[in-house]
Amino acid sequence: MTTESAKTKRLGVRLFNLPNQLTTLRLFLSIILFGFLVCGFYMTSFVLFVIAAGTDWLDGYYARKYSMVTTLGRILDPFADKVIICGTFMFLAVDPGMAEVKIGSFKVGLQMWMVVVVVARELLVTTIRSFIEERGGDFSAKWSGKIKMVLQCIAAGACIFYLTYDGHPHNAPTWVIVTLVGFVWAAVVSTIYSGAVYVVAAIKQLQE
Repeated sequence: MTTESAKTKRLGVRLFNLPNQLTTLRLFLSIILFGFLVCGFYMTSFVLFVIAAGTDWLDGYYARKYSMVTTLGRILDPFADKVIICGTFMFLAVDPGMAEVKIGSFKVGLQMWMVVVVVARELLVTTIRSFIEERGGDFSAKWSGKIKMVLQCIAAGACIFYLTYDGHPHNAPTWVIVTLVGFVWAAVVSTIYSGAVYVVAAIKQLQE
């Protein structure tokens, strides 16, 4: 094997290491998940979402622990996160059962405007990060963004689980409804807050 071939092989192994394979798997699972959501197979969708969301923690853990962080991973991982979170919320928001979740006489379930907030925040932060890093700045992830991701995952999972009640989600136990509402609103608040944190950080860097 020539030196050039050996380098190419090592590069391929490094690019398609276990963390990046898990990230790729998350993308494929997301596509399958969306299909099951459309067909109304909510329990299967819930299981797929839990597995897919779990790979987000797993690929990051392996990448950091075994020094497998790659440029491809830094691009692919947040992209996969945005696909599964934004996509899941979009598919859930068009389900009439989601908007009709009530506590008392108040509709407090997942609303379309909440999805707009989530998607807008992701687009804004991605644009800002690209702008800053193109100019040599450091715009790495912040704790507010990580907490936001956790809350969004729990909120999305709670919404899917709510829909598993035999096609009659209004019959879901009170604890399921309370969990759904609590985490959906916590996710929205954390999404807005983390977006503001990134905007402030970007302004500070641009002023320096």
